Amino acid sequence: MKKGIAILGATGSIGMQAMELLALDQSYSIELLSCHSNVSTMALLIDRFKPKQVVVTEKKAYDWLYRQKMNSKTQILFGEENILKAIESPEIQSVLNAIVGFSALKPLIQSIKSRKQILLANKESLVMAGELIMNLAAEYKSTILPIDSEHSAIFQCLLGEDNAAIEKVILTASGGPFLNFSSEEMKQVSPAMALNHPIWKMGKKVSVDSASLMNKGLEIIEARWLFNLKLHQLDVVIHPQSAIHSFVQFTDGSLKAQIGAADMRLPIHYALYYPNRKKQTFSTFSPIDYPELTFRQADREKFRNLALAFEALKKEGNAPAILSAANDVAVDAFLEHKWPFYRIPELVEEMLLTQPYFAHPDLETLLETTTKCFAESKAYIKKNKK
Repeated sequence: MKKGIAILGATGSIGMQAMELLALDQSYSIELLSCHSNVSTMALLIDRFKPKQVVVTEKKAYDWLYRQKMNSKTQILFGEENILKAIESPEIQSVLNAIVGFSALKPLIQSIKSRKQILLANKESLVMAGELIMNLAAEYKSTILPIDSEHSAIFQCLLGEDNAAIEKVILTASGGPFLNFSSEEMKQVSPAMALNHPIWKMGKKVSVDSASLMNKGLEIIEARWLFNLKLHQLDVVIHPQSAIHSFVQFTDGSLKAQIGAADMRLPIHYALYYPNRKKQTFSTFSPIDYPELTFRQADREKFRNLALAFEALKKEGNAPAILSAANDVAVDAFLEHKWPFYRIPELVEEMLLTQPYFAHPDLETLLETTTKCFAESKAYIKKNKK
């Protein structure tokens, strides 16, 4: 019997790679696909996969797709409310949430409350509301399987282990395209340069975050909640080869590492077929291809975003939400040539210093924090643009 799945953010990098994997066998029935505005790609997915429902969250894009596919067997719907409603369907057992940014939060919460198995590729929702989300997941007995390569690695290393024996979890970072840049060179970074990651092929937002090491900062916060860790149990090392995706160090001195090719299809494939390991033929790892594996300490002065993420995690409350929201605005402005790359940490730090802090925020407070931080970050850029 096929397992019903929803792919949220189906036209993005993770969503498309998941669709590629689903095309290889008949294990899943595709019940729901969603996208924001990339409806030209969605039209192709409808033709190929014939999902039961598609939801588009940008109105003009929805209108175009509806006109194109109104006579297809796929039901074309508009708006987030229809995503939330569709997730409740008993025909859907798994939800792959690959929506970028804070828009993933409400569908994630709905998936938890609907007791779905969740394949999570979105960072911002756990960064913003990690405690709330993990408490809900425990209450509703909803399983969250991480798709990030680092968190998938940690998850695999911890299978069969006692969490009380964890000494430290060490996330690896390639260092991105600017690992060896000087401070002066960092001032000349363009969007094209930041998007040219030396190892991974990712979407624009994640690529810029990887270049600034904010991505690793967000992953540290995410790991804190996914694996119920403390600040002192989390660290980052630079590993340019990206062969080891994370380490787990145990109290007896043992160190586990998960090693694999730098291919996001691997953690997606693992989550799709968990708890089984299903044979695949698209990506293998050979140690012969890696005669040297090197590591160095992450430079938190040069990559200030990483230090700011650790500071936000130390404060907890709504500080991580402020960090992520300010970074979102800064990255968008950078990609639009309205804010320089080297000043992204300046904006993030300014918001962490000036936005109201709440130690124990509820969901409404977190949403208000995010909305307010978006607005004031944009105002800061407008006022301080040079």
